[in-house]
Amino acid sequence: MQSEIGLIGLAVMGENLALNIANHGFAISVFNRTTSKVDDFVNGRAKGKPVTGTHALPEFVASLKKPRKIIMLVKAGQAVDDLIDHLVPLCEPGDILIDGGNSLFSDTIRRTKYVDGKGLLYVGSGVSGGEEGALNGPSLMPGGSPTAWKAIKPIFQAICAKTPDGDPCCDWMGENGAGHFVKMIHNGIEYGDMQLICEVYDVMKRGLGLTNEEMHKVFAEWNTEELDSYLIEITRDILAHKDETGADVVDVILDAAGQKGTGKWTVIAALDDGVPLTLISEAVFARCLSAIKEERVAASKEITGKVSVFKGDKEKVIKDLRAALYAAKIVSYAQGYQLMRAAAKTYNWNLNYGGIALVWRGGCIIRSAFLGEIKKAFKRNPALVNLLLDKFFKKAVSSRQKGWRRAVILATKLGIPVPCLSTALAYFDGYRSERLPANLLQAQRDYFGAHTYERVDQPRGQFFHTNWTGHGGTTTSKAYTV
Repeated sequence: MQSEIGLIGLAVMGENLALNIANHGFAISVFNRTTSKVDDFVNGRAKGKPVTGTHALPEFVASLKKPRKIIMLVKAGQAVDDLIDHLVPLCEPGDILIDGGNSLFSDTIRRTKYVDGKGLLYVGSGVSGGEEGALNGPSLMPGGSPTAWKAIKPIFQAICAKTPDGDPCCDWMGENGAGHFVKMIHNGIEYGDMQLICEVYDVMKRGLGLTNEEMHKVFAEWNTEELDSYLIEITRDILAHKDETGADVVDVILDAAGQKGTGKWTVIAALDDGVPLTLISEAVFARCLSAIKEERVAASKEITGKVSVFKGDKEKVIKDLRAALYAAKIVSYAQGYQLMRAAAKTYNWNLNYGGIALVWRGGCIIRSAFLGEIKKAFKRNPALVNLLLDKFFKKAVSSRQKGWRRAVILATKLGIPVPCLSTALAYFDGYRSERLPANLLQAQRDYFGAHTYERVDQPRGQFFHTNWTGHGGTTTSKAYTV
């Protein structure tokens, strides 16, 4: 009997996703370049399930029902291109290749065009939720060849996570690279959320002198309120976890963060489209700063100044930190959605912004109750330019402004860095400013480079130049925006 879908790549995500598919009653064929992994899987975790192991790509492809649906879970980059080149000659028109890895969206745009040109269909799908999500229900963000969606929809929406209301956390994102772009934004927001939580933790630990047990209780309480989310939940659990010696595990972990690149891609995409993605950018750079551990240790011995310990009302500071975390989180999503809107215009995607929030409600790393409000915001106004202009989020941030500012001021006074909390506040203040000092910046550019400027008393799009020194000419540099 032929399988309804196939999967290549039996690493952690591949194994768990294959089991998820099989557990929902879909017969699946699997293949791995190291064939012993296929045998171990079929005779181990997949024993007794509708899973067929194969030892060669021709055998794998022949085991699938037409039109064939093939999920590729291999390392992003050249490995995906190589696998596509091996599969295309074995497939027939209408067969569907699905990249479920963390591929760069521009690669997916290129691959969709290439595979479509061979008569096949291509899907680049974001998969979020890690090992647990892959097994029990991930958030899925497919995009690519539009006609592929009808064929993969029954399987994808069966195996994905569900919202509390039972809606599937999977929907079609759009053409070519839209699915992987949305997943990239998800990961960028994830970077921001994690760094914000870490900054609040740092202020409580070093600034307030709270114990891990005390912080565990704080995060446990927050997880029952407006900050209810997966990342707050696991932070609560991490702070209570001890090793076999009774030591708190979090305290023995080296403070040097790693990253796989999706945060960096998000920042590059923002620069390409001219979107002020300041919070996520700072989250990426915070990881870079953490990574130079030895250099920081040496600097700590050379540069004077130490962290002070707060002596006042700690409960009040904790409330301010909660306000700051929630307000900054709103800014992170606002910036992420601005980037999606800009990219949709650049790449001619028709993104469903409220639907994206729904897809993120369950299964993924950034899942939270908060996302339901984003869906409502775009239901109220599908053309919403910025989340900060929605009535719910406008009120949510405004009511937390004072606490947010106090938290950032206190951290600065204590000598504790809060790059994401503070840059979120700077963005908020900048976005709501009718006038910024860029008039002086434009004057400087025109002075040294004759780059021209616009005037407040003339229509937009008209450019002017001043002979600032009296001995310059009237020749100007071409006006342009990078």
